[in-house]
Order: sequence, then C-alpha cells, then structure tokens
Amino acid sequence: MNQSEFIDPFNKARIEKGFGEMDDQNDPVVMLLRHKDVRKAAHDWKTFSSNAVPGRIVVPSEVNIRDTRQIPFEVDPPMHGDYRKILAPWFKRPLEDNYQKRLEKIIREALKETFIKPSTEVISEFALPIQSRALTLLLNVPYSEAKKWILWGTHVFRSEGEALDKDKASILYDYIDEEIDKAIANPSNDLYSMLLATEINGEKLTKEEIKGIIILTFAGGRDTVINAITNTIAYFAEHPSSLAMLKENPEIINNAVEELVRYFSPLTHMGREVTKNTTACEHAIKADTRVSLCWAAANRDENVFEDANTVKLDRKLNPHVGFGFSHHNCLGATHARQILRTLLKVLIAENVFIKIENSEENIEELGDFKRKVGFNKLHVQFRK
Repeated sequence: MNQSEFIDPFNKARIEKGFGEMDDQNDPVVMLLRHKDVRKAAHDWKTFSSNAVPGRIVVPSEVNIRDTRQIPFEVDPPMHGDYRKILAPWFKRPLEDNYQKRLEKIIREALKETFIKPSTEVISEFALPIQSRALTLLLNVPYSEAKKWILWGTHVFRSEGEALDKDKASILYDYIDEEIDKAIANPSNDLYSMLLATEINGEKLTKEEIKGIIILTFAGGRDTVINAITNTIAYFAEHPSSLAMLKENPEIINNAVEELVRYFSPLTHMGREVTKNTTACEHAIKADTRVSLCWAAANRDENVFEDANTVKLDRKLNPHVGFGFSHHNCLGATHARQILRTLLKVLIAENVFIKIENSEENIEELGDFKRKVGFNKLHVQFRK
C-alpha cells in the first residue's frame, strides 16, 4: 500500500448501519457516518447543539483541560451569527493580494530550506513552520512570534504522546492572556486589538470572549493544517504524474485542493450535544448524550462521491464536508485553502521532485475504528 493511501475504516458500518459508537473518557459518542445524516445533524442545531459545557463537543473531550468557551465554535444561533458577522471580514483577508504574496514568500522560503538538506522531516521542519509563520499573517502580528509557536509542537493541547495535557494547554492560555493585556495597553492593527474595539449588540466583547476566539484560532487550525500539508506532500511524492498534471492544467488547482481536503479529511469529526431524545439511522439517541459528525466518513460516502476512495484532482462535483457544514463551517477555511493553493503553485513553479525515505503513521483509535489521520513522522527528500 502506498504511504499516502488512506483507507476508509468506516465503510462497512456506514453501509450497514450508518453509525458507529465509541467511548470517550466515559462519555459515550454515537458517530454519524453517512453524508446526508452528517449534514442534516450539522444543520439542526436545536437538536444537536454546540452550546455545551466548554470542551464537551470536541472528541476527544477537552472538559478537563479548559473552561473557556471557544467562540463562535461552541455557540448556537442566533448569537453564533452575531459573532461570525464581526469575524468574517477579518478571516477573509487571505483573499487579499498582499496577504497572498506574503504567504507565497513564507512557503517558498520553507521549501528553499529543504533543498539544502539531505533529508527533511516534513512535520517538524516544513509543515509546522509554514503553519506557524502563516498564522502570523492571520493574526497580523510580528513574524518573529512564529518561533515561539513552533516550539509548542504540532498540537497545543497534547504532549508528545496522545494524552490531553492540561499543563501544555496552560502555556497557550497564559500566552493569550498576556497578548490581550499588551493590546489593551498598546492597541495596534492585530486581531487582539480589533476584537477589543468591537461591539456586539451595543456591548464591547469581554476579555473572556476574546480569549475564546483566539484559542480557537490557534487550536482549530494547527494540527489540521499540518496534517493537510504533510498528507499533500506524501501524496505528490508517490504520484509525481499528478503534480505534472497540475503544472499542465493550473486551472484545476482549486479543484485539487478541495479533493485533497475531501480525501484526507484532516479533522476526523466534531461532536454535538443532544438536547432531546431523538433518532439517527433508526438508532435511538438519548438527550444529554453526544453525537459526532464524522466528516471523514461522510467524505467517503459512495452515494455522494463517485470512486470515493480515489483521489481525482479534477473532481468537479465535490460537496465535501472537510471544513464542516452549515452554521459552523470553518471560519479559517479561506486561510487553509490559500495555504494549500499556494503550496501547490510553488511546488509546480519549482519543479519539485519528492521522495519518501520513511514514515510513521498517526492512527486514531475511535472505538472499533482505527483511522489514519496523517503521520507522526515523514522523512522525505526535496529536489528540484
């Protein structure tokens, strides 16, 4: 099997039942696996709510490591829409020409660093630096801040193992508190200052609300973007003809980005809290329990995607849910898409040849399911 191949572990359960089950720290989860059920539940916020105790809708649950509500991620309409209205213009900035030029410079410099090395560990030496340096653009803070973030590693809530790490999480929380205080004392044109000057329904955002927005900005797009970059590199290492096809047909780069997100699904799933007794796939679900909207399973649904287990870079009809769906469609999706588009353009422009030397898979344990979400290590050679 190619190292860039991602087997769909949900296929049998999706076809036969439509759902799966897993235990998450003694808080069971019913996993919705079919595309139509995932989208229906994502849209029905009154039954499947995001407004749970902070951390509970994440799978695995983060209730033991934080009590700050991530905004607007853990808020239901109509307040959810009020938050998005003030945040949407800021998170659309990656479409601006200057932003794109700076992002391209970041990726070109990261790639240039790989050419002088005999081997590159993609996660720590390529994907993580790109993600961290690109985040300085999104927050509109000094580029030098990325050095600090790189030292945190690939996940802001996890230690080097799999366990959630409250001590590590506190590093992020303390850092954000300090940055908000700096912006209070010396306002600038960064995201912290914009939020401090913002009002919702005639009232200024509280420091706790601002902290919730910033935590989500850091955590939501960290390991997901790193996975997306790393998996993309692995794919083109094993499919150089696909990179050549993009060079000959640059007009399909946007299609290619959407297809890579669909196939790799950097975030496996996201939870919701059930507000009343209900059913899904003829399966009874009790109030106050959790479901997960399994994006990865929905993105391989053969009833929606032809040859769902095959990467088709020119796929035209692609209603994937790799960035979520409905009210909670990812605010950072524009930024993530721009990173992947720019990465592909730079790889093509530099005529890059990539060879995998060795790798270590990152496997998620999800009850009876085991899903490859990316790599713990990926050593490659980059050559022009």
